[in-house]
Amino acid sequence: MIDAIFFDVGGTILDESREFETWADWLGVPRHTLSAVFGAVIARGLDYRETFEVFRPGIDLAAELELRAAAGKPESFGEEDLYPDARPCLTALKDQGLFVGLAGNQPAHAEAILRALDLSVDVIGTSDGWGVAKPSPAFFERIIREVDGDASSILYVGDRPDNDVRPAMAAGMKTCLIRRGPWGHILDIPAVSDRCLFRIDSLDELPSLVAKHNAQGG
Repeated sequence: MIDAIFFDVGGTILDESREFETWADWLGVPRHTLSAVFGAVIARGLDYRETFEVFRPGIDLAAELELRAAAGKPESFGEEDLYPDARPCLTALKDQGLFVGLAGNQPAHAEAILRALDLSVDVIGTSDGWGVAKPSPAFFERIIREVDGDASSILYVGDRPDNDVRPAMAAGMKTCLIRRGPWGHILDIPAVSDRCLFRIDSLDELPSLVAKHNAQGG
């Protein structure tokens, strides 16, 4: 049975397109060029931050974030950046009586923004707030502690087979891979994705899949 569901944030409930557009504008490069390089970095299995190194070698992203904020162009997101299916999905799962949480690699400012969105979730966890980031096993151990339950009763939903699904499986959780965003479309690891409980293209699919799974006794 699935008693709790945790969602990754970026690429899963949050469309990061505008965020990367603002980075392209800040770096002074065409938006499509940054997107192309970003895709190439993902396809090569590199850390996404390597994208910024291509345009500005040695860049200090933390310092750059401070410069953006000082210039009145902070990295941010809002209601308009949520995927349209995110809020209805979270609400539908809560209506099923499930424990619902968000847990993703996000900077300090993101947690306050997520809370202000007033989503139907029981807990919001970020790598900055928890002091540990995916794919570290400690990140998923923290999720299990938040639920105070059995790892096998938790479903983790994410767009990345490497950062989301594989470590969640290693922690004993059930997994759902959503195919959207750059990683969802570019990064293919069949040995990981084929072991997922669910594979979906939209969060609209998830509530009924979970309900059916639980109705059949898991």
